[in-house]
Amino acid sequence: MEKTRELTNAQVDRYSRHLLLPEVGVEGQKRICNASVLCIGAGGLGSPLALYLAAAGVGKLGIIDFDVVDRSNLQRQILHGDDWVGKPKTASAQSRIHALNPDVEVVLHEERLTSGNALEIFADYDVIADGTDNFATRYLTNDACVLLGKPNAYGSIFRFEGQASVFDAASGPCYRCLYPSPPPPGEVPSCAEGGVLGVLPGIVGTIQATETLKIILGKGSTLVGRLLTFNAMDMRFRELKLRKSPDCPICSDRATIKELIDYEEFCGIGRGGEDRGDDSLEIAPREVRNLLEKGHPFHLVDVREPHEYAICNIDGSTLIPLDELRVSLHDIELTDEIVTYCHHGMRSLKATHLLKAMGFTKTKSMQGGIDLWAVEIDDRMPRY
Repeated sequence: MEKTRELTNAQVDRYSRHLLLPEVGVEGQKRICNASVLCIGAGGLGSPLALYLAAAGVGKLGIIDFDVVDRSNLQRQILHGDDWVGKPKTASAQSRIHALNPDVEVVLHEERLTSGNALEIFADYDVIADGTDNFATRYLTNDACVLLGKPNAYGSIFRFEGQASVFDAASGPCYRCLYPSPPPPGEVPSCAEGGVLGVLPGIVGTIQATETLKIILGKGSTLVGRLLTFNAMDMRFRELKLRKSPDCPICSDRATIKELIDYEEFCGIGRGGEDRGDDSLEIAPREVRNLLEKGHPFHLVDVREPHEYAICNIDGSTLIPLDELRVSLHDIELTDEIVTYCHHGMRSLKATHLLKAMGFTKTKSMQGGIDLWAVEIDDRMPRY
């Protein structure tokens, strides 16, 4: 951080409740106003994170996100409003932050974080706050932070559960010490597949903001070396002790990673961000529509859950959730043609691999799932 400047009268007024805290005071608030934080993602976690850091007076707030606001985001992404649907999240974030605190310098990075730009972007910030929703970017963020010596205020969410920590290789473990390798592609559903309670990112993102401010102030005990988990259904927090791994490939004395790698390859996913598997096992929605219109004999199997089927479904399909597939195919012959579909195509691709292993030779997964069907075939169908 650069040398702090004196607070203006307007800043004394705005941050007076901070100034009354001995642990913050004038000098602490000056540190906050002089600090810079990069928020990776302007989504569920990035929303409360950015808002509270801006309200606290963080001088420079970077926002990196390449997506646009979607109406399905608004159940949890409080940084955005309905009038911003279809527009860049970064621009929406800047507008909302400036409305809250015009003193904050908002730096927009409307691009995908990659191995090619991460080190250059991170170098300009004191703290990196990871609000991403995929493993490739989490490992990229971790490795870039370790290589640059930056603290990483980490959070993640899924359904009703969340977790938070601070990874700082200079004083404790990094993300790879906790998770040495990513799960197989598709094994952990995204929020778009599994859902998330709207208030959950508010809780976890606020914890990330709290840790970020403590790092800036140099006060209190941060979550370095600790993983805080939260279950909203039980309203219960738990804490796990984390240790630095002596074999960590990025932060140990035996480190083998000296520069950023290809993280999509490391996580086993394609350039589009998902593991699409074998294209020969997929069929386009238009082809499925043609089969239905021609009355071609085949089984259209919906492998989603009943509550998803109730939202929308394709006429003529049969609901068999993925977990029940092994025991619910009594009326289907091994030589019958089967097309499976789910929300976005990941679970149905799993189902197709499973059916192949069970001996069904004529089976394919509908590419893009029912979401792509709604886009390309039936625009009256609700999307979720």
